[in-house]
Amino acid sequence: MATRQPPLVPLGEDEGDAAVRQTPWRKRMSLSSMADGAEAFLGRAGFDRGPWMAVALASGIGAWFVLPDAASWIAGIAFGMLLSLGSYARWKGRVDRTALVMAITVVSLLFAFGIGLIWARSSLVGAEAIERPVFETVEGRVLERIEQPSQDRVRLVMAVRDPETGAAHKIRVNVPLENATSDMAEGSVVRAQVRLMPPAPPMLPGGYNFARTAWFDGLAATGSVQGEIEVLSSGAGDEGLIAQLQRRLSAHVRSNLDGSAGNIAAAFASGDRGAISEADEDAMRDAGLTHLLSISGLHVSAVIAAAYVLAIKLLALWPWLVLRVRLPVLAAGVAALAGIGYTLLTGAEVPTVRSCIGAVLVLIALALGREPLSMRMVAVAAMAVMLVWPESLVGPSFQMSFSAVIAIVALSNAAPVKRFMAPRDEPWLVRMARATTMLLVTGFVIEIALMPIVLYHFHRAGVYGALANVIAIPLVTFVSMPLIAIALVLDIVGLGMPAWWLAGQSLDALVAIAHFTSAQPGAVKLFPQMTLGTIALFVTGGLWLALWRGPARLLGLLPAAFATALLLATPVPDVLISSDGRHVGVTGEDERLLVLRDTRSNYTKDNLLELAGVEGEPVPMTEWPGARCSRDFCTIALKRGGREYHILMSRSRDIVTERALAAACERSDIVVSDRWLPRSCEPRWLKADRRMLERTGGLSIVLDEPKITTVVEREGDHGWWRGRRD
Repeated sequence: MATRQPPLVPLGEDEGDAAVRQTPWRKRMSLSSMADGAEAFLGRAGFDRGPWMAVALASGIGAWFVLPDAASWIAGIAFGMLLSLGSYARWKGRVDRTALVMAITVVSLLFAFGIGLIWARSSLVGAEAIERPVFETVEGRVLERIEQPSQDRVRLVMAVRDPETGAAHKIRVNVPLENATSDMAEGSVVRAQVRLMPPAPPMLPGGYNFARTAWFDGLAATGSVQGEIEVLSSGAGDEGLIAQLQRRLSAHVRSNLDGSAGNIAAAFASGDRGAISEADEDAMRDAGLTHLLSISGLHVSAVIAAAYVLAIKLLALWPWLVLRVRLPVLAAGVAALAGIGYTLLTGAEVPTVRSCIGAVLVLIALALGREPLSMRMVAVAAMAVMLVWPESLVGPSFQMSFSAVIAIVALSNAAPVKRFMAPRDEPWLVRMARATTMLLVTGFVIEIALMPIVLYHFHRAGVYGALANVIAIPLVTFVSMPLIAIALVLDIVGLGMPAWWLAGQSLDALVAIAHFTSAQPGAVKLFPQMTLGTIALFVTGGLWLALWRGPARLLGLLPAAFATALLLATPVPDVLISSDGRHVGVTGEDERLLVLRDTRSNYTKDNLLELAGVEGEPVPMTEWPGARCSRDFCTIALKRGGREYHILMSRSRDIVTERALAAACERSDIVVSDRWLPRSCEPRWLKADRRMLERTGGLSIVLDEPKITTVVEREGDHGWWRGRRD
């Protein structure tokens, strides 16, 4: 028998209003109302698909490097695809959801595609490193010759065969300059005794990851030639046309200009930076002028602009052509060819390719009468680079070049800047002052945009870079590079010497500016480490400021401010332990860094100093009064966080009685050794011996919290990390 339902009684007017008033949160929190708000925000803030498509692709590529293993990579791809399909299915056909559906669908798909793209790239080009250091005789063909006279060596990239398996792999070896002959060029076959090492992972958390770079470069090992190198067949004259032009042009420039000026001029003309001295490199870096040494936007733009102006002026002298062809279009084609040629001549590095693509897009925009500087132009260039070299995203070159360009475009398109730079009838002195002010502001904005990236990768940044660039950029753009070009042209008829002298004077002035700026008190700011979360907040805030319009863009200041607070609150590590356990650095006892071993290796020393945020020469513990050292061990007591930590560090490989070692370990909180320690060695907190360090990599220890950061935390199951096989 069916249950009788009570009749429906309509609510009165007051009762209905009360029912509605009781559940307003349901209406506000509904998916539809949230979509309404998102759609309205996209309309107000000026959503442009192009730049955000590039951001989505970059986010997917970056996620692959951050996520630890294949399961998480698959999950990331699935998440992007499901989010895209879900948004499309939910609002399919809704005219009022067009922008939102497009945003979610395209961004999600590109995020998933980015993960798959870099995963495929890693699988295709990644090269397994050799298992252990070897000393053997190799015979192989030279693939690339890299001149580095400033370091008294030549680097050869060679294709060789494994003597055991017969498999072909690529290695890179250093040849002393006195043993390197001209017939060791690309295409030659050589035989030599070499000492090879697997590409090194980061020595310490936050250090340079050469193993990752070598993986994507296809290098299985690096090393040096021991003794003479035998040339079985010469490749002199068989190298590519571009390689020949590079070397001849570089040698020609250095033959006309001596010293630092000649080395920098060779870098501008051919992209060859191998002769620039370490002192000049350091001064340019600390003065914020390193970007001038790397062929990028400034140089490519100068070449293309000069070619465009010259082409349109010279072609205008031909009346028949003027009447039949649009000169801006023809001049743009000539300038594009000049830019592409200069890019190829200087090595086609990522910043150069990015700059060339961007400049060609600007030329196309000019020829079509469109706005030349736009975020869409930057997005197209970024996506072109990421599609070909997705691994470049995590390198400082890509990040710095695109950050600078995004900052310039965002600043130039800002309404206050447009009003400030609008043409007006005023004296030339006022116009020059206005242009100088804008150049200073642009340099300042670029420095702010680059500072987090420079600190993340290099742990140091020049403070006065904006001021130095106000002088250095016009000097290079309007004086040095034109004079070098004029000198090269005049050399055809043997009249280039006066132009070379003037170019040398301008480049000497550039070097003097770099050394003067870097030598000022407080010119360099050191930060030991920056976490991935902190740099992600900086990037998020910067992109938000640059890509939105109107008041909404100011919300980007929030993550940037939070990231700044996190950066300032990041503690300096008390103890740094290298991945092999041989090198230990201790901070906080003095303004200097205390080290277990006094080393001549600049690589080791620079890593310890930079990641400790300390300047000056390190102090060996044997010379520190607070440490006790014997032939085999050093001990030191550190007072941190209201307690005393006793650290025991081994210095030799001599045999030590197990009972004495166990007793010493028992009295210590931390034990560090470059060899395997027995189980009887049980310190109170941490035993960082060879067994542990092979799994974790180098360590960074903060004792106040206490907290341990390891290299393996950032490596996961990626192909270049050897620990994944353990």
